[in-house]
Amino acid sequence: MLTKEWIMLGTILVYVALIVGVGIRFSRRAGKGADAFFLGGRSLGPFVTAMSAEASDMSGWLLMGMPGLALLCGTAEAFWTALGLAIGTYLNWLIVARRLRRYTVLTGSITVPDFFSRRFRDDKHILSTLAAVMIIIFFVPYTASGFVTCGKLFSTLFGMEYRQAMLLSAAIIVVYTALGGFLAASVTDYLQSILMTFALLAVIGFGLSYAGGLGNVMTNARAIPQYLSLTAAAEQGAGSFGFLPILSTMAWGLGYFGVPHVLLRFMAIRKEEELKLAHRIGSVWVVISMGAAIVIGIVGRALMDQGLVGPYVSTSESETIIVAIAHILSGNGLVLAILAGLILAGILAATMSTADSQLLTAASAVSEDLFKGVFRWRIGEKQSLWIARGTVVAVSILAAILAYDPDSSVFKIVSFAWAGFGAAFGPLMLFSLFWKRTTLQGAVAGMVTGGATIFLWKFLIRPNVAFLDFYELLPAFLLSALVIYVVSLVTAAPSAEIQAEFDQANSVG
Repeated sequence: MLTKEWIMLGTILVYVALIVGVGIRFSRRAGKGADAFFLGGRSLGPFVTAMSAEASDMSGWLLMGMPGLALLCGTAEAFWTALGLAIGTYLNWLIVARRLRRYTVLTGSITVPDFFSRRFRDDKHILSTLAAVMIIIFFVPYTASGFVTCGKLFSTLFGMEYRQAMLLSAAIIVVYTALGGFLAASVTDYLQSILMTFALLAVIGFGLSYAGGLGNVMTNARAIPQYLSLTAAAEQGAGSFGFLPILSTMAWGLGYFGVPHVLLRFMAIRKEEELKLAHRIGSVWVVISMGAAIVIGIVGRALMDQGLVGPYVSTSESETIIVAIAHILSGNGLVLAILAGLILAGILAATMSTADSQLLTAASAVSEDLFKGVFRWRIGEKQSLWIARGTVVAVSILAAILAYDPDSSVFKIVSFAWAGFGAAFGPLMLFSLFWKRTTLQGAVAGMVTGGATIFLWKFLIRPNVAFLDFYELLPAFLLSALVIYVVSLVTAAPSAEIQAEFDQANSVG
């Protein structure tokens, strides 16, 4: 007789087979050239664009990191993080998507570093080299966070050794990403966003039922000092959560302007006018999904206090709350065991939807921006694709090494990588699209300042200066923007050709 674990595992394997099948299905189209492999031939429709952009953004932290944070620390940090991300999502679609799509078509750019290089006529490829290095540096930990999620999922549920589970999951992600390229990643991300939504709603419904209803859940939350407060932190007792921590936490939203795998979706949509519908779909989905993730954390806290799950003493442990709820659900018959398997497949979907996009972006940085752009290697399309696929494998190996620690926190790893992209690329993207006077020298200085500040603030300033202990993205983003502005003003204005192209890219119609 099948056990509940085998039923859930079987459900997950069916899902994995479907995803790998999509990779195989699109492998021929991916082999038609770099534009097809990295941008899908700019053929994405509005629904696929919107849902794949947001699914690739949310990653495993939506179903594990955010609920775990809300469960253990209360609603303050989770709420302000979600609000910042919701605002950032809306503004990114509103002010960046259309201009970036138009500008990259005009310049023939197929990657973010390629766009920066062409935008500023960087013949020495200084910008594209820096951008490619930044992508590799920050995508390794970002991809590692996805591997950590998968490792925790299978080790918690099936009693597998964490490292074995993590490596197995990484291998699956590498296979279908290397086969199908951007189009496969985007189509599967679209499917995975649907599954993620189902998982969130199913966990809320069952969790509330098992905890005794919404009334019991809210009574439990109110009984914990400052747990529902938006101006206090409940972790390890009460603590203040004032203006600066709120501002720092909401700064998560600034990251959207510089995250390459989201920006690529704007570049890949088939028609510029379809961005309006994609904007609405993506913004609504983000608000619903993040709200659901926070609710799961609150429900999970009630289950923990009732002794039904846990106990959890760290965010690394509390991030497995959805896995615990699915495990309870699976013990109530065949149908519910299959449902639990679908919920767990949703966690895998959230992870895979981000990891595949990250790996492709890193691959494009190496094959297109470094080998072709910087090193000027005369390689054909097939060679370029094999280099890209090799990069997917290499980055995955580095990410797996970083994810080898079973005590790693998904939320903390993602926060660092997110800050890196937001500070290194975000200000420069905005200046590139909206300020004609931006110069190559200002762009280089701003990118270096943003990336370097992330490391300095994270590892030197925050641990040693108490009143500056806030999210590194905020100061790094502001410093990068200031440096771009000042250096651009004191250096020679861009050529007439660059300014004319800027006007053309930003014209209406």
